[in-house]
Amino acid sequence: MVPYGRRLDTSNKMANLCEYSGKKLLVKAGIKVPKGQVATSVNEVVAAFQEIGSCVLKAQVPIGKRGKSGGILKAENQEVAKSMASKMFGMVIGGHEVTKILLEEIADIGTECYVAILNDTSTKGPMLVFSIMGGMDVEEISQQDPTQMIFKPIPIGDILTKDFVEETIGHLPLVTNKMVETIQQLYQVYRLNDAELVEINPLVITSGADIMALDCKFILDDSSVYRQQHLKGEIAPEIQSLLEKKATNSGLKYIELDGNVGVIANGAGLTMTTMDAITYFGGKPANFLEIGGEAHTKSKEALEILLQNPNIKSILVNFCGAFARTDVMTEGIVKAWQELEPDIPVFFSINGTGYLEAIAMVREGLNLEPYDLMDDAVIKAVESAG
Repeated sequence: MVPYGRRLDTSNKMANLCEYSGKKLLVKAGIKVPKGQVATSVNEVVAAFQEIGSCVLKAQVPIGKRGKSGGILKAENQEVAKSMASKMFGMVIGGHEVTKILLEEIADIGTECYVAILNDTSTKGPMLVFSIMGGMDVEEISQQDPTQMIFKPIPIGDILTKDFVEETIGHLPLVTNKMVETIQQLYQVYRLNDAELVEINPLVITSGADIMALDCKFILDDSSVYRQQHLKGEIAPEIQSLLEKKATNSGLKYIELDGNVGVIANGAGLTMTTMDAITYFGGKPANFLEIGGEAHTKSKEALEILLQNPNIKSILVNFCGAFARTDVMTEGIVKAWQELEPDIPVFFSINGTGYLEAIAMVREGLNLEPYDLMDDAVIKAVESAG
């Protein structure tokens, strides 16, 4: 089981940048990357090869494990590059169609490392993650031997100090002043661009002791897009299910997951906490669905979306009101339930502004008794879903 606050996997549901876009930010911060060009057609691949020479072709999709999916290939001559590109364009990797290919010069790799800075929900701040082992299998290696990966909470501030980095990883072999400086620069990329995650895997040390980023994964905090307008056009399109598209068209924030406990809550934070609690008590959330602000007027649409997911075996409604009144939100759900008459168990937890009126609505309208504690409602919803 996982503790409350752990971020659940919502792959392809965030503001992801492709590798070439992330590398623009690295270069701006002073981090070296291989010489490269982005191509959108086979002819452009040929033209880029003529300038770069022997290179690596890398499918530009915002997802990992591209190498294991045939999305990263080495080309020693132009004809091979042309043949590879003709097959790579149009491939689908992790649900994303390949429409762009990054051609990069072949790097002089001495040693591969891993480094990332990310939002850590448990400490509510940035986290430095580092390993002297990098590459495609770094996740598997770290699971087999967790000591290979260092996790260190970063004091929130405008800069990451040299002393902090040295105290964290200075005892490791291969960590030089250049490595320390590179990690400081990476923090600036994270800080200045409102990142949820910025990751370099691998970060290589060349045979000449230089340091270079061969890859970059960047996830933008999507609530900060308005102040990162320079990144707005770089965000890769999301993969949406039919229900997610329907929710988007209705103005609802909905993410479909692979669980069986449906979730309706108000506010993104409470919704995430509810999902984490379901996981903590042994269940699996089926979705993220936030009802807040004017969204309570769309209760029927929200409920219809959940009911169209055949995997959902129970529904948990969790409202906690401060500025938003729980009775207003509850009224929308109760009316929608009465109109749609679903044959599925539902469990309520209601607290905060207007909760007495809200509880009365559930009792009178649905003949159900809301739970005083969120945990009790979660446990019953998990048990009911089996």
